[in-house]
Amino acid sequence: MALFPLTGSAVPTISTILDPHSYASQGALRVCHLRLQLAVDFAQRTLAGTATWLLADTPASLAPAQTAELIFDTRGLQIEHISLGEAADGPVAKYHLAAPDPVLGQALRIWVPTGTAAVRITYSTVPEAAALQWLSSTQTAGEHPFLFTQSQAILARTWLPCQDSPGIRFTYEATVEVLGQERGQLLALMSAENPQRTAPDGHYQFRMAQPIPAYLMALAVGRLEFAPLSERTGIYAEPATLARATYEFADLEQMVTAAEQLYDPYRWGRYDLLVLPASFPFGGMENPRLTFVTPTILAGDRSLTSLVAHELAHSWSGNLVTNATWNDFWLNEGFTVYFERRIMERLYGSSYAAMLQVLGEADLRETIVELGSASPATHLRLYLAGRDPDEGLNDIAYEKGCLLLLTIEGLIGRAQLDIFIKEYFACFSFQSMDTASFITYLTQQLLD
Repeated sequence: MALFPLTGSAVPTISTILDPHSYASQGALRVCHLRLQLAVDFAQRTLAGTATWLLADTPASLAPAQTAELIFDTRGLQIEHISLGEAADGPVAKYHLAAPDPVLGQALRIWVPTGTAAVRITYSTVPEAAALQWLSSTQTAGEHPFLFTQSQAILARTWLPCQDSPGIRFTYEATVEVLGQERGQLLALMSAENPQRTAPDGHYQFRMAQPIPAYLMALAVGRLEFAPLSERTGIYAEPATLARATYEFADLEQMVTAAEQLYDPYRWGRYDLLVLPASFPFGGMENPRLTFVTPTILAGDRSLTSLVAHELAHSWSGNLVTNATWNDFWLNEGFTVYFERRIMERLYGSSYAAMLQVLGEADLRETIVELGSASPATHLRLYLAGRDPDEGLNDIAYEKGCLLLLTIEGLIGRAQLDIFIKEYFACFSFQSMDTASFITYLTQQLLD
C-alpha cells in the first residue's frame, strides 16, 4: 500500500474514471509527493528549476528489462533534462514530449524501469504561461512587481509538469528563490505552510502535508506584509492595502468557527487570506491555507464578505472532497454555495442568507435563459470532453447544485441533511467524487 510521505496516510486507490482533460489519468502510474525547487525571475518573467516526483506505485511487478510509462501533463514548458531517482546525477530517463493540443497541452511520457521510486524533471516556464500573471509595478499598489498563479482548472501544467487532474492528489515541499534586484524585497507565498516575513536572502521553504490536486497549487510573490487576526487566521496584502483588509475581514475567525460548528473541524491548520492587486481577474480562489481574494470586496462596511465565506467553505467541499473530473464540477460548487449561505446565516441571520439565495436564483434564471432551457449545458453533470473545462464554470454548477441540496433539505429536514453532509466529508476526505458515485451514496444513505 502506497503512503503519502509527509503524513503516512494511505494514497487512495487509483480511480478508474478517465479524466478527459488529463493525459496523466490514462496512465497506470501515479505520483504521491513533489519536491519542487524554483527560481523566480521577474526580469525574464519565467520560473526555472526542478520538479522531483515520488511515485505512489513503483513498477516492481515488471521483469528487470521492462519499463512502465509515467505520464505528466504539460503545456508550453521547456523540458531540459529528466533523470531517474531523486539525485541530480541520476540515470538519464527516456522520455517523449507529444505534439501540443491547444487546450490540453502536451503529454510528457517517461519510461521508468523496475524499482524506480522517483523522477527528476529540470524545466522552465515561458513568459506567456497561462497560469502565471506577471504584474509590473504600475499594476500594483506599490513600487515593486508582482506574480501570482491561477491553476484552476487545467493551468497548473503551464508552470509545473504534473498529473493535472482533480482526481489525483499529492503532498509537496518547495524551495522558492527570488532572483535579481527584487531579492530581499518580495515575500513568496504558496498554498502551504507560509512565512510571515520577507527573507533578506530571497529564499523560502514551503510544506503542504495534506494531499491536494494540482489545480490547488498556488504561488504568489510580491511586496507583502502580514497582519494576524487570530491564532490561526490572518491577512497578507500590499502595505497600502493591509489596514483596510484587516478591518474588512475582522470576522474571519468567527467564519471559521461557524463553519466548524456546521460540518466539523477545519482540517488545514491555518486559514489566511491574500489580497491581490486589483488586476486579479477573479473574485477569489480557494487555495488551501491561503485563499486569494480580489481587493474589490474591500467595501469598507464588510458587506461583500460572503465571497470569503464561499472560499472558506471550499476547505471542505472542493479541497477536502474534490470533483473527480471537471464534468463533476457541481459537486465542488453546489455544496460550497449551500455551505456558504449556512455560514452567512449563522453570522448575520436568516434574512441576510435568504437575500443571498434570492440573488443567486436570479443569476441562475438568467444563465438558463442565455444557455436555453433545453441545453445540455444546464445539466449538473456535464460532458466537456474536447472542450476547455472553463466553459462549464458557470452559475449552473453553483446555484443549481445548491438548489438540489435545498430540495433534499426540504424533503428530509435540515438536521438530517447536516448529518449526511458531515458523514460525506468524513468518509471521502482527501479523496475525489464523481456524480454517479455521489448519487449511489446519496441513495444508500438518505433516499432508500
